[in-house]
Amino acid sequence: MKTILGIDPGSGKFGLAVVRGDSKQMGILARGVFSFDELRKQLENLRNQYEFDFAVVGDGTNSRTAQELLREIMPSIAILILDEKDTSIRAREKYWEVTPRRGWRRFIPSSLQVPPVAIDDFVAVILAERALSVE
Repeated sequence: MKTILGIDPGSGKFGLAVVRGDSKQMGILARGVFSFDELRKQLENLRNQYEFDFAVVGDGTNSRTAQELLREIMPSIAILILDEKDTSIRAREKYWEVTPRRGWRRFIPSSLQVPPVAIDDFVAVILAERALSVE
């Protein structure tokens, strides 16, 4: 079982997730969406709570900034850069799995719905799951 830090870097906000598992089973230990100003504090908090095997960072917008900050806070952590292709679509699906639809949302296919909140944290989960499934 490995503990992975997933980071979805964006232009205005960053998704963070801590995933533990292996290629057969995975669990989400923590997740959240934070502004760049909050990112340092959140990374420091996660560093104090978990012992990571490695970190996964999406290759999109502000990827370099996220990598530099991660190196500064956790200098010895291994960083894997992954393609973010299709992560937003998969993150929507993951959101609806974790957050069951209620009311009128139950009658419309989830593929036609946009979650009412930012899902950058679920993108970070998807990135971490991809890294686990490769091993």
